Amino acid sequence: MRQQAPHVQDSGGTAALYLVLEGRVQGVGFRPFVHRLATGLALTGWVRNRTGTVELHVQGARSALQTFMRRLFQEAPPLARPVLASCVPAAPLAIATFSIRASAAGDNPRICIPPDLYTCDACLTELFDPADRRYRYPFINCTQCGPRFTLIRDMPYDRPATTMAGFGMCTACAAEYQDPADRRFHAEPVACPACGPRLVFKGATGPAVSDNAAALAAAVAALRRGEILAVKGIGGYHLMCDAGNAAALRQLRATKPRPHKPLAVMFPAPAGAPLQHVSAAVRLADDEAELLRSAQRPLVIARRRPDAALPDLIAPGLAEIGVMLPYSPLHHLLLNDFGAALVATSANISGEPVLTDNAAVEDRLGHVASAFLHHDRPIARPADDPVYRVIAGRPRLLRPGRGCAPLELALPFTLAHPVLAVGGHMKNTIALAWEDHIVISPHIGDLDNARSLTVFEQTVADLQALYRVEAAHIVCDAHAGYASTRWAARQARPHTRIHHHHAHAATACPAAAGDDPALVFTWDGVGLGPDGSLWGGEALLGHPGHWRRFASLRPFRLPGGERAGREPWRSAAALCWECDREWPGLPAGADLLHAAWQQGSNAPQTSAAGRLFDAAAALTGVCMTASFEGQGPMLLEAVCSDTAEPLELPLAADAQGTWITDWAPLLPVLLDTGRTAAARAAIFHASLGAAIIRQARQARLQHGVRAIGLCGGVFQNRVLADQVWRQLAADGFAPAMPDTVPLNDAGLCFGQVIEYGATLAD
Repeated sequence: MRQQAPHVQDSGGTAALYLVLEGRVQGVGFRPFVHRLATGLALTGWVRNRTGTVELHVQGARSALQTFMRRLFQEAPPLARPVLASCVPAAPLAIATFSIRASAAGDNPRICIPPDLYTCDACLTELFDPADRRYRYPFINCTQCGPRFTLIRDMPYDRPATTMAGFGMCTACAAEYQDPADRRFHAEPVACPACGPRLVFKGATGPAVSDNAAALAAAVAALRRGEILAVKGIGGYHLMCDAGNAAALRQLRATKPRPHKPLAVMFPAPAGAPLQHVSAAVRLADDEAELLRSAQRPLVIARRRPDAALPDLIAPGLAEIGVMLPYSPLHHLLLNDFGAALVATSANISGEPVLTDNAAVEDRLGHVASAFLHHDRPIARPADDPVYRVIAGRPRLLRPGRGCAPLELALPFTLAHPVLAVGGHMKNTIALAWEDHIVISPHIGDLDNARSLTVFEQTVADLQALYRVEAAHIVCDAHAGYASTRWAARQARPHTRIHHHHAHAATACPAAAGDDPALVFTWDGVGLGPDGSLWGGEALLGHPGHWRRFASLRPFRLPGGERAGREPWRSAAALCWECDREWPGLPAGADLLHAAWQQGSNAPQTSAAGRLFDAAAALTGVCMTASFEGQGPMLLEAVCSDTAEPLELPLAADAQGTWITDWAPLLPVLLDTGRTAAARAAIFHASLGAAIIRQARQARLQHGVRAIGLCGGVFQNRVLADQVWRQLAADGFAPAMPDTVPLNDAGLCFGQVIEYGATLAD
């Protein structure tokens, strides 16, 4: 919400004001806006960047100052978020103009880093105007668009502190940069074909092509031949190929390797009808269409049209596709010239951060891509595409990245000292928090490979350096086996371990609860619980810093431990063995595993809802083994028919007073081959949804609970979450689910800070 302007009395004469503005005021054209506003009102003075803030001195007629203060907030650039830190009277200066001064360092910086910005309409018009000097220039930008976060090396935001420092402006660009009436007035990445970054195409044979137009033409020709092309964008490389070419898709899947995981698809966005192509492939609800065209230009998971021309290889077995629009001028040119949809999946080794370096991508992905479209503008740090899905009626962030990261949010309290939260092991992100601020990094990845750990450490150092904040304390997960936890334990700074599901609960604790206890359902794969077992199907009662396990799911032992995450049949076998039931689908040779399970060898106990979904996927025959995390539950959701009558799963208190839902009545249904997989999946979803409602009612009966939170990777399942949300609301509860922070493990770092801050306040 924008800051309201203070009132300036209009009593005639002149006056001067000194202002400091915080928030998003650098990298969004704010100084040029201030210059134009002041000059238009015949005011004099100056404006400049200070580390993290903008300060300005403005003077003139009181009536003009009053108008200036009002319009400063009402008419600020669309991407700016100015917050008035101070406004005090000042002595008038002997100056006759209004100027933009050189940036200055600050003693106590309040830094706000702008995210990378999509190509604005004005630049797109120039991009495709043959009469414009930037016609078809792949790096066109202005004060309202272009790279920011992945370009900035230091603050204040000035060209010498960006990866554009090595590109000297030509005379024409310098004139625009210095002209207050120009859209590129103080646009730090300003460039043109004469002085800016350039494309280089490298094919399997022949010399490199360094001319922009020729490189682009060679890239499009390679795509039309069915080749896989590595394309350097804003925050990293994409692997791109013709989304309609089944042979190219098979090759991409075989060489990456990525046998089943969905592939993102980028669609052309012609001027005047940007959704024309994507709407032919997916059914876009209004909020999904709005998301696609938002400033973040994210990847949106949307329902596939039955008549969509794209091969099933895009998302095997799934009813949805991850779609996005071009967000950089290079992408617009590629999609426009190609004239059809392109796969645009992250250029990385699975689980690692996206690659950003020209030489590294050739070295590490030369076996996948047959051609490379490089450019010579360095990328300061990786930022993968953000991912959203509309769940329970609202867009939910699943992966933070380019366009929304760094994700800067306000804390509900003030920290006594800066804190670094290092998240979990999978889908890792980190957070830096100080005073009442928190900043969440872009998606890093799974921390079980060397490159992810390197980028993790770089991100830790990078955030502290950019924001000029040194963490005094580290917060991490309680699981000693997580790479982030091991890293925290090696540091000289003190660290605090937060239990996995307490962090999830803190992330989703509803504001509606106020001082009353909330009930937060934290359903995911597995995470270490305070009792030493693997939790994952919990209902936690209380508030941040004070949680107790109110309800859970019947525990079972996982044969093979962590291997069960990629082999859903193991969870299915465990449920059957727990209930002494035969399962004809059990893989051959499982007798030894059964014997080990009976002896408790490598068979940890878990209450994880995610493993129940794995088991259901195997028992219904939709997924026995998974090539990527969550494949079984995703396929189970995809086959699920719309509605079903739920089974009533028993709910009873155990010896500790924890309410336990027993999943055993689901087994006969899941094993009933006389029913379709769709019908069994529907009953499974409906029954677990009904179990949540029963647990919530029990909490209301005992504790008067009304506020309900939902968090954890299981609630990425739209079928389950939508049903639960509707039923909770109909039953008089006030449900809540994170939207600006990921509800999966990518949001753990945020919850760790909330949980830690709450314990300090006690």
